[in-house]
Amino acid sequence: MSFHDLPLEERLQLTRRGTAHYSGQVALLDNADFGEPTLLPGWSRSHLIAHVAYNAAALCNLMHWAETGEETPMYASPDARGKEIEFGATLIPDALRNLHDHTVARLDVAWRDASDSAWEAEVKTAQGRTVPASETLWMRTREVWLHAVDLDVTAGFGDIPEVILETLLEEIPGKWRGNGDGQDLIMVATDTDHRVAVGDDSSVEVRGTLAGLVRWASGRGNEGVDTELCPPRWL
Repeated sequence: MSFHDLPLEERLQLTRRGTAHYSGQVALLDNADFGEPTLLPGWSRSHLIAHVAYNAAALCNLMHWAETGEETPMYASPDARGKEIEFGATLIPDALRNLHDHTVARLDVAWRDASDSAWEAEVKTAQGRTVPASETLWMRTREVWLHAVDLDVTAGFGDIPEVILETLLEEIPGKWRGNGDGQDLIMVATDTDHRVAVGDDSSVEVRGTLAGLVRWASGRGNEGVDTELCPPRWL
């Protein structure tokens, strides 16, 4: 079962659940912890919290586009996006908490009030992909569940619902496949029997728990898998 196969309301519930999970991790942080490193090289918790908040605002742009037909891209440019995150990382912790709360609420209202036609309207992601606006649910789901782990507080890959892990375990090798990477790899989940071959003649097995495989494939370490190999780049 893929996240994309679920009814809209179930996808929305999983996204909201992920947002609550991520928000809970932020709430566990003392203000003094915001300057500490995350699991993402070069980023402090302030960087990551700013990034996730601005992502919510960017998805609001896509929902506005879908609802009104007015083209409002996620970001003005890749450079502007980077500068926005760097600026956000300079905010004091209370300001970052407010930014997080405000952007989360805006996005949830945009989803709550979206018309049926808006969910089906086509918009463009920051990477230039044309997708229905309903894809914003997966984009945000992936963002909050993974970055909850990256904050390095208490969250782990084992907290992520199975349907999201399974969807990631299909999506990530799909990106490798499109780039011509990892063609010899087969990933086998020992706890679910989920099996994904990247290429037609894949022969190198990477075995582990479903959570461990997604951790490894997303570039976040090899805990839970039986390999020392580094995965191909995903994002």
